[in-house]
Amino acid sequence: MEEYTPKKIVEELDKYVVGQHNAKKAVAVAMRNRYRRLQLPEYLQEEIAPKNIILIGPTGVGKTEVARRLAKLSRSPFIKVEASKYTEVGYVGRDVESMVRDLVEIAVGMVREEKKTSVIDKAKENVNERLLDLLLPPSSGYAEQDTGTRDKLRVKLNDGELDERVVEVEVEDAAPNVEVFTNLGMDDMGAGLGDMMKNMFPSKKRKRKMKIAEARTILEQQETNRLIDMDDVKDIAIKRVEQSGIIFLDEIDKICVAGSAATKGGDVSREGVQRDLLPIVEGSTVNTKYGIVRTDHILFIAAGAFHMAKPTDLIPELQGRFPIRVELDSLKAEEFVRILTEPENSLTRQYMALLGADGVDVSFTDEGIRRIAEMADELNMSLENIGARRLHTIVEKLLEEISYEAPEIDDKKIVVDAAYVDEHLKDIVEDRDLSRYVL
Repeated sequence: MEEYTPKKIVEELDKYVVGQHNAKKAVAVAMRNRYRRLQLPEYLQEEIAPKNIILIGPTGVGKTEVARRLAKLSRSPFIKVEASKYTEVGYVGRDVESMVRDLVEIAVGMVREEKKTSVIDKAKENVNERLLDLLLPPSSGYAEQDTGTRDKLRVKLNDGELDERVVEVEVEDAAPNVEVFTNLGMDDMGAGLGDMMKNMFPSKKRKRKMKIAEARTILEQQETNRLIDMDDVKDIAIKRVEQSGIIFLDEIDKICVAGSAATKGGDVSREGVQRDLLPIVEGSTVNTKYGIVRTDHILFIAAGAFHMAKPTDLIPELQGRFPIRVELDSLKAEEFVRILTEPENSLTRQYMALLGADGVDVSFTDEGIRRIAEMADELNMSLENIGARRLHTIVEKLLEEISYEAPEIDDKKIVVDAAYVDEHLKDIVEDRDLSRYVL
């Protein structure tokens, strides 16, 4: 984290997200502030709360991507949730605390994968010994002869010469999958009862005959599980969630109560959902199956289009917990050209690689890319503005025929220029009724 200054963070985000400098700047400062806070004395660390952010902009302009790339850069546990899927406590629906539990699950998975890399060499070594025991069970006599034979088998095993040999391995049958449905969003009780039922019906072990190549995978998993200290994993995961977790609250505008809508009541109270979110965002303790998690220093990044509502339509208490508001720019043809060419994972590079797998050499000229961008801009203005997602629709339709015929096509070199784009899409774009359904 130390080497990631705000400017460096923005530079890294520029590799994947075009434009939106203000949003990148805001999240870069938020990430750097976390590092700064951890350098302070402990009594001061507790006093400094994260500056949560609201990203305002239409769909497809990069709100989620900015947050996701930030989390990946900082190796922080990250979860994206839709605020509109939660319901007020007392109704059937998901409890808002479940977002924290889901984040802990993600963190446990992350830490477990990190631990796995540190024990994998030891696990492979143990697996080799177990396979040798299966191939050559230890005997009471002829120790020297056994050792010589074992060494020869070890060499053959490492070289893959014995992968087709069949051995008998002890495997676990999965315990019955018992789902517990609870009302009132009581996810904790559901998880607890589920675990209790699994303990009542533990998994059974049985012996299976399989080839060494298949057995190696199963035994590696068993050895890795045995070598990883899950108590340590849980402790690290909870600490990571508390100190560097990021929760991305999408569609927060959908739970706003705009003007006169407040007096009409609406469906399951949107204001009630906001009040349920408030303690999580302010800082509270949440019980999870891995332990108690404090949410005081989790960074919340909210996002919404805010077409029908505005951030001030949120309840005042929740507004106060999102002090930073950033308006993202709508994307035009110029940005679409950059999106198609600049990012390391650009759409054009993805399709070139995909079709390259079938031996088809696809290339995009500057004029072709410009025409795709102009078409996306025109469609966004005349139909619904879905931002950069329009590019996915257009490029997929543009290359649909090639994708279908790629394995058998004779001409393996395709050049996508302006004429190619017009030829394949002009009729659809000009027929407004058709373009509504196709593009």
